[in-house]
Amino acid sequence: MLTFLSLIAANILHEYYYKRQIRINQEKARFYPVFSVFWYNYGSFGGYTMSSVQTLIIIAIIILIILIVGFIIIQNRKHLHEIEAIDNSVDKIAKMHLERDIKRLDKMDLAGESLTTLNTWRKCYQDAATSKIPEVQHLLELAADENASYHLFKARKNIKKAQEIINSTLDDMKNTHDVFNDLLESNRENQLQYDALIKTYRSMRKNILADSFNYGSALNQLENKLSSMESDFDEAKNLSSQGDHVEAKRVLTKIKVALNELKEQLPKIKEAEHQLETVFQDQLSELSDAYKKMISEKFYINKVNVLDEIKKIHEEIDSARNLLAGLKIDELDKENKKIASQIDDLYNVLATEYKARPFVEENQSKMFTLISHQQIASKKLVEKLRHIDESYELTHGELDESKHLEQEVNDMNRQYTVDTQNIADGKGVYSEIQNSWLAMLDRLRQIDAEQKQMSQDVDGLYDSENVANDSIKHFKQEVSLVYRRLQRRKLPGNPDSFVQMYTLVVNEIGHVSEQLSEVRINMEKISNELIQISDDVERLKREADDIINSANLVELTMQYSNKYSDRDAIQKAQDKAMKLYQRNYDYKNALDTIATALEKAEPGAYQRLENSYYSEKNNK
Repeated sequence: MLTFLSLIAANILHEYYYKRQIRINQEKARFYPVFSVFWYNYGSFGGYTMSSVQTLIIIAIIILIILIVGFIIIQNRKHLHEIEAIDNSVDKIAKMHLERDIKRLDKMDLAGESLTTLNTWRKCYQDAATSKIPEVQHLLELAADENASYHLFKARKNIKKAQEIINSTLDDMKNTHDVFNDLLESNRENQLQYDALIKTYRSMRKNILADSFNYGSALNQLENKLSSMESDFDEAKNLSSQGDHVEAKRVLTKIKVALNELKEQLPKIKEAEHQLETVFQDQLSELSDAYKKMISEKFYINKVNVLDEIKKIHEEIDSARNLLAGLKIDELDKENKKIASQIDDLYNVLATEYKARPFVEENQSKMFTLISHQQIASKKLVEKLRHIDESYELTHGELDESKHLEQEVNDMNRQYTVDTQNIADGKGVYSEIQNSWLAMLDRLRQIDAEQKQMSQDVDGLYDSENVANDSIKHFKQEVSLVYRRLQRRKLPGNPDSFVQMYTLVVNEIGHVSEQLSEVRINMEKISNELIQISDDVERLKREADDIINSANLVELTMQYSNKYSDRDAIQKAQDKAMKLYQRNYDYKNALDTIATALEKAEPGAYQRLENSYYSEKNNK
């Protein structure tokens, strides 16, 4: 294809290259032999001149040729690199010297698992050396020849096949090399590991036997483990002497795991044994002695039966010993934590009672005094409220509440009596008594505060009655003064609204006066009514002021409006205002009527009259 394209390009481009220097043409001819032949044979186009389209086509063909040539060169070089890489992989396999390792391993007289391993990987090596590697080499030779002849697709196919074979083969040979190294080193490594492990084993065995009393019931099982490991050492030694280094390594690994496990367990076993045989025993003995002493000193514990709990814990300790004997370390740890928690609970029970006793003994007489004092105060308050209830209605249930509080204090006294009797009989649970008395003290403080407040509230009833009587007298005086003010003004009459308001206030005052004269007074109701009367009296006073001011302003406005009496509107307003004033006693409307007419006749006149009136009134 390259030759054909070169021939066409040489013919078409002759005119372009004809004008170039001969030296350049000769160099082109040397690089492309076939191209140079056509150059010299067909170089003349008879003076033919190409169009711009033809020129572009030629340029495109040139670029295409350059790209194709460049691609071929790049692929050719890439194949060369890949062939070289495969050659390097073959060299790596050769440099592993696996044949030499096989000869060395054959001299070791391997046996058992080691011999089986050697034969397996020997076969793998032989398969690679006699079959796979020769095949790869053959493929490389073919690929190299095809690449040199620019048969790129064929070369690529052989290279890819060679790569697939060499990659898997190289991995297999690396693994083979590692296995052979392990086998070659296994004897020496096993011996080093054996020496280190036997040293650790002997040291551990010596320490266990020396401290045998620290391991308690676990000692037999520990000795069994040591004996088992000793048998494993013998087995590893025999396997190594027989050449089965792989199996010997497995046994040594088993010994290592067992030694590490035993090394981790020994401190836990010691600690568990110490807890079971020393710590727990001492604590239970201390608890038993303390409990018996407390009973002799008249402590009473009812939350748990301490001696039964101690017996139960001893039984749990026996069960824990069995776990220790079986080296069930994790289960033993959980059981010991449980036992420790139960012992702590017993200590807390005894400590709680022991700490509560001083409080009870120190506060026994104080409690009696406080309860007795509150009983007396409660009784007095009930008597006081009964007496007050004869004269006043206790609208908030004070009497019933005081009786309830008195009963509550009496119940406390009964409980106190029971507690003190139990203490005397040796059946008093001091912690329960302490909690009960602390609750009593809080409640006694609350009851005392409630009773004092209740007493103060009812004490105010007497004062409230006196205030109420004084208020009624004051209200009567104020109403009388209001009425006399209107009488002194000598008006034609009083408006209906005032009369109704006056009647209402008088009736309210009379009603409250009757209530105050009753045998049993409801001061809360009276107080509310007095508030209402006070508001009504103020309204009555404002009503009276409005009547007097309106009447006075009507008279002033009427006099001033006489200036315009010749006007019909003023005359009519005066007539209407006088009618409202004289007959209806409606002083406000009378004022509005005449004031409105005056403002129309003389704007601002009424406002001046009103301002002058109030200014003069305020200055008096």
